Amino acid sequence: QVQLVESGGGLVQAGGSLRLSCVASGSIFSINPMGWYRQAPGKQRELVANIFSGGTTNYADSVKGRFTISRDNAKNAVYLQMNSLKPEDTAVYYCNAARSAPFAVYWGQGTQVTVSS
Repeated sequence: QVQLVESGGGLVQAGGSLRLSCVASGSIFSINPMGWYRQAPGKQRELVANIFSGGTTNYADSVKGRFTISRDNAKNAVYLQMNSLKPEDTAVYYCNAARSAPFAVYWGQGTQVTVSS
């Protein structure tokens, strides 16, 4: 089992920045990738960004150029630097980790990000 603990959400004005952190603990062998999803009220959960241990990243088109994901393999942590925030970025952000063998997907408890206009 893997536990994911997130921190860093909050309320910010449009144009501001926030940094989310997520630390993994437990059976963390072969966890790859790690990433962030978000879910706004009335919408489906969507991928924001993920990162593989070798550094390969993927971003949703809506956050490219504004958000940066990074990973510290030694600390089993993943970070999401969010700049130029927009009201439409308001959502609960979930840390995510996956393992291919045996297959498993893990989720954090979620952290609220609210961007006011």
